[in-house]
Amino acid sequence: MNIFISNLNYSVVESELQALFENYGAVDSAKVISDRETGRSRGFGFVEMPNNEEALKAIEELNQQEFKQKVLNVTEARPREEKPRNFGGGGFNRGNGGGGYNRGGNDRRREW
Repeated sequence: MNIFISNLNYSVVESELQALFENYGAVDSAKVISDRETGRSRGFGFVEMPNNEEALKAIEELNQQEFKQKVLNVTEARPREEKPRNFGGGGFNRGNGGGGYNRGGNDRRREW
């Protein structure tokens, strides 16, 4: 079962998160999510436990418990939602598309 943990202290590392959940059973993985640009923790993470009964017990007992001066929110993780891809740039048809050269109102184009 995949477990979502939020309100983590920013100093928590993956080994500490894994050790916390190993008190309830086997842990396949523990991941603290960090910001791509700064590398700093974003204050949440995921733990994967193979045994659902142990995972449910961990959720029940750790939810709303204090860990490193923060009260944890522990729930079963929901599947990731598919987001539409953002291609940026504000669309494909942006007017005359002159490539940025002489884009003012004085555009002198040949007329056929």
